[in-house]
Amino acid sequence: MRVVYIHQYYCNPQMAGGIRSYEQARRLVARGHTVDVITTDITPGDRELGWRVTHEDGVTVHWFKIPYNNHMSYARRIRAFAEFMLLATIRAARLKADLVFATSTPLTVAVPGVLAARLRRVPFVFEVRDLWPEVPIEMGVLRNPLARRLAGGLADFAYRNAAEVVALSPGMAAGVTKRRPGTAVTVVPNAADLDLFHVDPAQVKRFRGEHRWLGDRPLLVYTGALGPVNGVEYLVRAMDRIRDTDPGVQLLIVGHGREWESTGRLAADLGLLDRTVRMWEKVPKSELPVILGAATMSTSTVRPIRGLWDNSANKFFDALAAERPIAINYGGWQADLLTESGAGLVLDPHDADAAGDVLAARLRDEDWLIKARAAAHRLAVEQFSRDMLFERFEAVLTRSAA
Repeated sequence: MRVVYIHQYYCNPQMAGGIRSYEQARRLVARGHTVDVITTDITPGDRELGWRVTHEDGVTVHWFKIPYNNHMSYARRIRAFAEFMLLATIRAARLKADLVFATSTPLTVAVPGVLAARLRRVPFVFEVRDLWPEVPIEMGVLRNPLARRLAGGLADFAYRNAAEVVALSPGMAAGVTKRRPGTAVTVVPNAADLDLFHVDPAQVKRFRGEHRWLGDRPLLVYTGALGPVNGVEYLVRAMDRIRDTDPGVQLLIVGHGREWESTGRLAADLGLLDRTVRMWEKVPKSELPVILGAATMSTSTVRPIRGLWDNSANKFFDALAAERPIAINYGGWQADLLTESGAGLVLDPHDADAAGDVLAARLRDEDWLIKARAAAHRLAVEQFSRDMLFERFEAVLTRSAA
């Protein structure tokens, strides 16, 4: 099967970001399929015209440099999405394919996916990573009635033209069928990359030894985006509480995003920055295993908005792969998993002080930590192994192409 795989912000392990598309594409190639990924190059630097082609583990990746970052204005980001829509449509339509697959976000990737599939007369499969426009509307970000209608129409267009939809959580799947009943939807959540996160204990010991502020102290870790959705300042406020009861606990934030500066300012104002709260710029995915291996506990946070409970954050599954407990501050399917399995904590989203008390107690509770690590490992192996979930993913493409 020849697959054209459209992902506007594709990453490989040498880049900072999720590697779901990389892992799925390389596994398709290993099964004998041909995969062409169409994406953008958003590394800093001057704009370059023309496509750059690389070959990664048998996958052919087509890159076009379109500047983009979270600090851009709304209009500038819309322009980047539109630019990719046009370029990706032309590129995809010129490639031989038995199936076209497009993964959001942004939702606009559905346009080149549908158009290329029609031009090549092949099926189209769409992957939903975030529910649009439902979540932005609930967050109060998408207020303009016309913009809401346009976004809703784009979602309808994607679902209507898809032979099947892949959703990253049960809640996302329900959102798809609520908007368009009868749509064929399969849930394939983000996954635990067990091989990637298997780390030599000597590396972990060396990492802790190289950072004198850490040593043998408990370490809470947050890795990923610091954007309006994430609300990472919640963890800083929890650390302000923890300082009063256990000043040895350390928080390491590794990431990037629009709220990087404001989160750092809050930590500085509270007298925590570079004392009990450390902030590192984003690192390549390949460097995260050692960081998580050194962690006592990982975290995943969102703002207290119901629509965000349906997320499928990479950091959640990375923690499971690293055999680390994870603390979250939201409800939904991941909270249910943690409550039922004992693999982590579900914190009060409105009370960072209470969260600090719970975290301080558990970070020093070795019996609880041992059990939680074992539970995290069981979830990773039995429910969220990348190889296991890939079987479900490939089955969707095979059904659709047939």
